[in-house]
Amino acid sequence: MHETLQFVLRHGYWVLFLWVLAEQFGAPLPSAPILLAMGALVGLGARSLGISMALIFAAALSSDCAWYLLGRTKGYSILRTLCRISLEPDSCISSTQDWFRRLGGWALVIAKFVPGLGSVATPMSGLARMRWWKFLVADAAGILLWAGAYLGAGYLFRTQLEDVGRLASHTGTGLVAVILVLAAWPLWKYWQRRRFLHSLRIARIGPEEVMERLPDFAIVDLRSASEVTWDGRRIPGAMWFDRAELAGRHEAIPRDRDIVLYCT
Repeated sequence: MHETLQFVLRHGYWVLFLWVLAEQFGAPLPSAPILLAMGALVGLGARSLGISMALIFAAALSSDCAWYLLGRTKGYSILRTLCRISLEPDSCISSTQDWFRRLGGWALVIAKFVPGLGSVATPMSGLARMRWWKFLVADAAGILLWAGAYLGAGYLFRTQLEDVGRLASHTGTGLVAVILVLAAWPLWKYWQRRRFLHSLRIARIGPEEVMERLPDFAIVDLRSASEVTWDGRRIPGAMWFDRAELAGRHEAIPRDRDIVLYCT
């Protein structure tokens, strides 16, 4: 454990850059702990604030620009891929679209503070054809605010973090337990989702079968208004209303045919 702490201290800048870069590219590596630790090292005089901010900015902006370009070129395919590996894939696209509809460029400023939004906000801005200069300004402001908040917190609470680090160096098993708990959280969320979907027992049907048996079905499009506006397409012959209105408008759904519900 002592050797590991010495390695992080000796190569802290490279660890910081590569860790932030990997997390912003989608790796399940939370940056908050290492940003707090780097802020504490800055407070203790072991690291430079300017170099730390520059490395975080370079790592985050380069990955965000890559996601922005992928969003412009690949569109919904890249967004769906990201949402499949998110903890809340069913609401990933719709919630991100709702953030952008309400906040515009400000969504990028706060994205890194909102769980799940940071990974899809940058490709969504490309998909939405946000002007490149507006993207760079909003994203740069968000990176500086995010990095400054965590480095500042580490700086202010450096004494407490130093005590935690000293305790961890003497109780390695406790640190391992904390790491295992953090690693188990995504698995727990995944298991909850699988259990929920299993409890619903919804019969799924492919688009090809729907087309073959179209007269037998009543298709209900349950996408939100923001999703329909962003997508710009309607399903021919389907009735549409926002899924939030389902409880109040369910009587409009015909009962003499099989019902197909569509949502993203």
